[in-house]
Amino acid sequence: MVQRRLLAAAIIGLAWAGLVGAAQAQETYKVRLSTVPIDVSMQSVVAGRGNGSAVLAGTKLTINASFEGLVTPATIAKLHQAPVTGVRGPAFVDLTISKGTSGTVTGSVDLTPAQVESLRKGRLYIQIYSEKAPEGNLWGWLLR
Repeated sequence: MVQRRLLAAAIIGLAWAGLVGAAQAQETYKVRLSTVPIDVSMQSVVAGRGNGSAVLAGTKLTINASFEGLVTPATIAKLHQAPVTGVRGPAFVDLTISKGTSGTVTGSVDLTPAQVESLRKGRLYIQIYSEKAPEGNLWGWLLR
């Protein structure tokens, strides 16, 4: 009887440690969406702001953000990987976006080990494109 209780206590303890470990394995990142770098000719079509967060659990990255103040409706949103923070890089996944001047951006993706490392180094960013800013309207870096 005592052995069964000890075994049950050990199993419960290991399960609890596993849950705590799993919760600790998640990494949370914040994103602040602001206008992409623009020149004078783009001032009338590029505007807006937003914010959100991303959670990395293992290799799965889940993104939830909102935006507002676009001049024209959003068309697409993508997750990009840059060579260094603050410099544009190629897109590697499409995100789900509300097709309006305000709305949400969501998505999840299984990252490669190299992409996880880029995330941890601040090299992943979200970019929102709009009707009159097809090269990009808002962007935001996923940072801790």
